[in-house]
Formats: sequence, structure tokens, C-alpha cells
Amino acid sequence: MGSKVADLPHPFDPLSLDEIAHAIGLVRKAHGEVFFNVVSLQEPRKAEMTAWLENPEIAPRPKRIADVVVIAPGGKVYDGLVDLADSKIIHWEHAEGQQPIITMEELQLVEHIVRKDPKVIEQCILSGVAPEDMHKVYCDPWTIGYDERFGNNVRLQQALMYYRPEVDNCQYQYPLDFCPIYDADKGEIIHIDIPKIRRPLSTAPPMDYIPAAVEARGGYRNNLKPINITQPEGVSFKLDGRWLEWQNWKFHIGFNYREGIVLNDITFNDKGTVRPIFYRLSLAEMVVPYGNPEAPHHRKHALDQGEYGAGYMTNSLSLGCDCKGSIHYLDAEFPTRNGGVTTIKNAICIHEEDAGILFKHSDFRDDSVIVTRGRKLIIQQIFTAANYEYVVAWTFHQDGTIAPEIKLTGILNTYAMLEDEDTHGWGTQVYPGVNAHNHQHLFCLRIDANVDGPNNTVFVGDAVPSPHPVGSPENFYGNGFYNKRTKLATEGESKTDYNGATSRTWEIANTNKLNPYSKKPVSYKLVSREVPGLMPKEGSLVWKRASFARHAVHVTKYRDDELWPAGRHVPQTSGEPSRGLAEWIGDGTTSIDNTDIVLWHTFGVTHFPSPEDFPVMPAEPMMLLLRPRNFFAGNPVMDVPPSYCSTPSQVAAGKLGVLDATDKLSTLAFANGAVRVNGTNGAAAASCCSSKTNGVNGH
Repeated sequence: MGSKVADLPHPFDPLSLDEIAHAIGLVRKAHGEVFFNVVSLQEPRKAEMTAWLENPEIAPRPKRIADVVVIAPGGKVYDGLVDLADSKIIHWEHAEGQQPIITMEELQLVEHIVRKDPKVIEQCILSGVAPEDMHKVYCDPWTIGYDERFGNNVRLQQALMYYRPEVDNCQYQYPLDFCPIYDADKGEIIHIDIPKIRRPLSTAPPMDYIPAAVEARGGYRNNLKPINITQPEGVSFKLDGRWLEWQNWKFHIGFNYREGIVLNDITFNDKGTVRPIFYRLSLAEMVVPYGNPEAPHHRKHALDQGEYGAGYMTNSLSLGCDCKGSIHYLDAEFPTRNGGVTTIKNAICIHEEDAGILFKHSDFRDDSVIVTRGRKLIIQQIFTAANYEYVVAWTFHQDGTIAPEIKLTGILNTYAMLEDEDTHGWGTQVYPGVNAHNHQHLFCLRIDANVDGPNNTVFVGDAVPSPHPVGSPENFYGNGFYNKRTKLATEGESKTDYNGATSRTWEIANTNKLNPYSKKPVSYKLVSREVPGLMPKEGSLVWKRASFARHAVHVTKYRDDELWPAGRHVPQTSGEPSRGLAEWIGDGTTSIDNTDIVLWHTFGVTHFPSPEDFPVMPAEPMMLLLRPRNFFAGNPVMDVPPSYCSTPSQVAAGKLGVLDATDKLSTLAFANGAVRVNGTNGAAAASCCSSKTNGVNGH
């Protein structure tokens, strides 16, 4: 390992390939041949890291510690910590009765096993698959969730079975009706769940999405003209290692096997004053519960990040397809199960996009107008969880807003059905023989707050009418309404739900600092409207295992290593006791008033499938906002150059068609890269941007 400080990775940086290999070597030397499920950065203790960030020349530099999870012969699971600088294992513990994250290599083994298993072959034949066609049988291996028949001491997966008549066909239109269960320790199928009603293999013609199939059905549209995105002078952001600076923002971009993108130490330069906003942001967990109560579908739900990992499942992104424009990429490094190292190229893409109108005003009195176009910065990854794709984009805006966005695409999870079988409302026939079950996608955002300092308080904001009746002195005309703010003083009180009737928001405030004009605490507001409640009932398996999804918001006092709201080891947890948030909050009496806090927000969508979602789904977006409220002294984007501006005095003087290069306002009007102030171009822009035509020149 390097000895010079300049050679050391930043303490927030993910482990490098060399560091991963070093940790693996130390573990093997001490514990022999084991399978590596995790070799990742143990994030620095927050107190140490904060002290070092504030004074890196004096404060001790946080150590590089590898968080290691292995499976030893016999299926025993061990958690370990490896000090990379001192080359020693500093913690080693048997995680009895727990199962760690399932690697992609483990998942891929199952398909080869099911094709050779005699009992699986027997069921395939009963379903209508010829014995010689077993190479056309596929499966999506899932964790079993939890099954009381087997418990959690045996490492299991369930195989959702499919068939492909031809290699280019979509397997999800040919589901098989039985479900094998795979024992990872034995490397064999130990049981097959068979439904009471058998549903033979569909004989419907393929409905594929590949180009040849589309051409056979009439071809692609031919009326789309090219759209080119160019930045001839390069990008407006600067990347130094993994530190990014853009439009007053500065933050560190990390990445791990479980959450994928992690953003740290997020600050905003407010006219020369660097103000902290968030210590850490990540998409920490998700749950996808399916709504068919019939066995074995009752146990079908995925906590994709805790069970498989958004990092492990991430795509290698491609220019012009996954990302457009001038793109910068970051790779991701991981261990292999057998103790090697691997790189996912282009795991993260970073780029700018036009963001439409940032602000505009036209004065009807004199035809003066100002319009300023904004741009946004996007840090994006895409991960594939078997059938589904999840596009995760962290979008930064010039006005201090952060807008996490997720797009759902990919393919529906499907199950076999008889011709026009009654689905009993639990699903929809999206194609002959194809039943797509109702389900939810619920994501948990982890917001480690640092709004103008480490001591923050969360308030619920509700728009409510005046309590005073019509005709009263306080509300004579009955039109009064206001923002009712309710402090969440304890972890128990923080368990709150969305209320669309009151336009509910949550405000992360620093009550120690007031806005100079409004006299209200500086804050960042969580604005989130796509917040369905958890459909599985209280006491259900999903309710117990995914305690974070019981409410839209939980708030906890910060504690190191409380990173993942469903717990550290998620596969095959029974939910008794509930791990993660429910465990941390306990009796709910811990104070969260004016202290270092973490806000956990669960949002998402309830999906009732339809034929429009098949055979591949149009992307469905969902977005929330983290917006500055009373944080700035005024509009923070007044200094973004306008795309067009004409003042009342210019309009009165008739100067719109002729730009005077000595006129500072006229020069500024075209400084946003939209139009050069050089004669014809400027004059054309001025004449086409009058308020009467509502034209906007920003290209």
C-alpha cells in the first residue's frame, strides 16, 4: 500500500482493485479458501471524518478499512473488518443464522442446475416442454424471501421458470407454472412447489421486441428527424478524482455494491460562503411486494438492494444509448466470489442537460421580457434486477434543488395462466397465457442531513385552512389558510405518512440559523408526491421484513453503520424480530430535536400491469425534490445569464433590433451561450423573442 499521503485514496473513495485484492489475500491467509460475498469500504466513522474534512492538515486521517463478508465451507457466514494500512484483520465474527447478499455468480449457477435436475425435467415435460428442449428452459433465480419450511440456516433460492422457443424470443411470455427451490450449500434442487391447478406451456406466437420482430410486424417509424446534443467548448463541471464541482455545487461521488451511487459532503457556494447541506445521500433499499396471495406467490417479494445489490447488478453504460451528450464515466470495482477482482466499466455516467426555463417574466404594460434557461447536472446509474431495469439519476439544479429520479423499465414478472382464466383481481392477462401480477416498487431514500451544520430538526408541513369560521373577525371571508408546521421531536413521532389532501411536505431545518428576511429557520424541504402506502397488511411477511416501508418518513438520530433500513444481512430474514429501522427506533423515545439526524423516505409506485407494459415496458418515471426553503437570502440563480432580456427603457427606445455592444445589459442578454452579440444573430434573436410571440431563443 502507498505510504505517501498524496498517493492515498480519499477516505470517501471506494476500495480500489489493489485494496480489494489486498483484503482478500489477508483473509485467505488467515481463514483459507472461502467465498467472498462482500469486500467493500467500511465508511469512516463520521466524527473522525468530519474532523478530518474540517482540518485535514492536523486531524488524523481516517483509516482505510475493508468490510468483508465470506461464506466458509459448510455454509458458515462470517463478518470481518480488515485494516488495509496495517495489513491485519481487526474483527471476525460468525453471523449465525444469517444469510448475506446473493452475488451475480451465485444467481447464474441456478439455471444450469435446473436444466439437469430429473425432477425439474419431469415437471417441464408435464408442462409441455420436450426432453430434448431443456436447453430452452430458463429461470430467474430469486432469494426465497422467507419460507418457514426451511428457515434461514440453509442458503436457498427459488427459481421462477420460463421457456424460450427460440434463442431470441422473450422468455417472459412463456412462463412455466412450477417453482424449484435450490440449496446453495448442496448445489442441488431440494424441493419443487407445484400449483394445485396446472397451467400448460403457452402456444401463443412470440410477441418480441427485437428489431427483426418489429420489422416483421410492420417496421419502425420513419418520421423522426435527428436531434444532436453538442457542447463544443466542453462541459461546465470539473471532476478532480471523485470530487465534482458544478454551478456552486461540490460533492464526492462514491459507489458501493449495495446502494450503487453514494454522494457525500454536499455543499453549495453561496456568494463565497461554502454552506453544507447533506453529509450523505443514497438510495438505501427497496422492496417489490407482489399481490397474489396464492402459494407460492405469497412469498414473492424482492428487497433488491439488500438481497442482490444495486452495485453488483449495475449496467456498463454506453454513449448515445444510456447517456447523451458529453459524458464522463466512472468505473466500479468489486471482488469475485472466488477471490478475484473485476471492473464494471462505465458504471456511472455524468452529464449536463438543458433544463428548460429557469425563470421568466413578461410585462404586459411595455412588452419587456426576461427569460433565462437553466441546465441540470445528472449523475446516473442503471441496474438490472432480473426482469426489471431501474434508472437511478441524481439531478442537481442551479437553484440549489436536488431531484432524485427513478425510471422503471424492463419486463414484467410473469406467471402462466389458462386461456382467459379468472385472475381474481391479483393480476392482468397482458398477452395470451401471460399473467402479470399486481405489485409495488417502494424505494427508501437515506438523507443524512447537514443543513448549515450538523444539528437539524424535522418538521411536517401541512396546508390547512384557518381554524376560524367564516364571518369571524379572524377569517371574515373564510379564505384564510396557512402552513401548519409540526415538530417531530422523537424517533417515534417521526413515523409519518403522506397526505395529499394537505400537500404534506417534510422540512429539514436548522433552527439555530434564521433567514434574514422571513425570520424562519434555514431549511431544505422534501417534496414527494408519489408515496403509496405499503399494500401488504400489518403483520404480513413483507410488513415484518421491510419495516422501512410502513411509513413514508422515519427520522433517526445518527449512529455509525446504520446505513441499510432492512438490516445488514437481508436474504431469508423472517422479520421476527424486524431488522433495520424498526430495530433502531425501538421504543421511539430517542430525541431527534436539534441534533445529528438521518431522514429515511419511502416512495414509489403501485403497478397494476396492462397490455401496454408488454413485452417491454415504456419507462415510468418518479421524482422527488429536495428544495431550499428560507435557505438563501433571495433567488440564488439571478446571476445565471439570461437567454434574452429587454428592459422597458430599451423597448421605449426601439433598440430591440440593434444591439449596442457598449450596452452592458444588451451584452449580458446573450451571454448564456445562446446567441453571439455580433450583428445579425443578435438582431434576429431580439426580434424573435418579443413577449407577443412568446418565443424563446435558447439554442
